[in-house]
Amino acid sequence: MPAAKPPDGATLFKQQCATCHTTKASDPVRQGPSLYKIAGRAAGKADGFKYSPALVKADFVWDDAKLDAWLTNPQDLIPGAVMAYRQGKAETRALIIAYLKELN
Repeated sequence: MPAAKPPDGATLFKQQCATCHTTKASDPVRQGPSLYKIAGRAAGKADGFKYSPALVKADFVWDDAKLDAWLTNPQDLIPGAVMAYRQGKAETRALIIAYLKELN
């Protein structure tokens, strides 16, 4: 049998993130905001989404380091943030972040 192909960022996003997030600006908002053009966007500022008070107060732009910290443990990055997902594997986080950057 051929070896299984390891998942790519798009596949991982679909499996782990797409229940709550979309990747198109035109899609209806779900439990989380659209992640279209997330890289370089100010945290807590996407149009059409009602953020938690903690995220509204965030004063940074999403870059690789912030996205990695967020996916590792959202509450460590922004105490009071409302997101239950955590990804302990650095390789998985890197693949998801690379995919998100492709959306810019």
